[in-house]
Amino acid sequence: MVISSEPARLLIVDDNKINRMILSRTLEQQNHIVETANDGKEGLEKIRTGSFDLVLLDIEMPEMNGFEVLEACLKDVELRQIPIIMTSAMDELDAVVKCVELGAEDYLTKPVNPILLRARVNASLEKKRLRDEQRKLFRTFATKEVAEELLRTGFSLGGKQVIASVLFADIRSFTSIAESQTPAESIDLLNEYFSLMFDAIINNGGTVNQVIGDGLMAVFGAPIFFEDHAEKSVRAALDMLEQLKVFNKNLLSQGKNQIHIGIGIASGTMVAGYTGTQSRAIYTCIGDTVNIASRIEEYTKEALRPLLIDNHTRLGLPESYQVEDLGKIVFKGKHNAIKIFAVSD
Repeated sequence: MVISSEPARLLIVDDNKINRMILSRTLEQQNHIVETANDGKEGLEKIRTGSFDLVLLDIEMPEMNGFEVLEACLKDVELRQIPIIMTSAMDELDAVVKCVELGAEDYLTKPVNPILLRARVNASLEKKRLRDEQRKLFRTFATKEVAEELLRTGFSLGGKQVIASVLFADIRSFTSIAESQTPAESIDLLNEYFSLMFDAIINNGGTVNQVIGDGLMAVFGAPIFFEDHAEKSVRAALDMLEQLKVFNKNLLSQGKNQIHIGIGIASGTMVAGYTGTQSRAIYTCIGDTVNIASRIEEYTKEALRPLLIDNHTRLGLPESYQVEDLGKIVFKGKHNAIKIFAVSD
């Protein structure tokens, strides 16, 4: 096993001063940066405010015992990524089993053997390094929320029913724009455009799960649910339009044509999950709500409005939003009319 030569930041949580000194000295001799905590409560506070690569956690302590600290860490999305090695003078199978069941990385009996300590710490740090690389790779091809969901639950095809909001956005007449410039210029234009649009969506809690040509699809409220998904989706759309104004000013200063977009949003029940095959899959949402959002986005061309929403989304907005009722529209392939609203700044 190849171990990184870079020093790791370690935290030792133990109410025994002698144990803290021995463990600290041993680990510092291995070029690690070591901090200590006198009890479980102080240890948990340091874990939450620090940035540690690994924690050595004693079981029997005042204020909070090691089991309680371990459980608190594993319930926290950010802290559960930190490997925790439990230490105890108890050489009992029940204690070891409980640590493993709770999710501890490893278990060491005190007095800790220096050679065994080094081996366990290095192995745990290597596992963390590999998990961090995996997480970074996932986030390259998926949003943070999807990546964390995948790491937490594992991959499996299929989905579950959720209530969320779906946003579709598309550049108007992009084919004509592309014809007037080189392919490289078109790619650069799209990359700059998507960078701004992604920021607006992600900053409002959305997940961009599909990019097709010059269009994109984003979902709000899945895989992480939040009550105000409708408002966040509209807020993201308005931010997208604001970002587009800045983007167009930059294009205009370069003597290039400005671009215009249409955004459609619908809220309601849908199925969210992984679709595809075991070798190639994407996280997406399907259902009538998704289809309606796509139809609404297309209707922006006819309505000559950049942002349209359905009635379910409208009901999720505070009264402070400027909304215009455009009446009921029967979209192609649909039997029932959909009430449409235009949203402005």
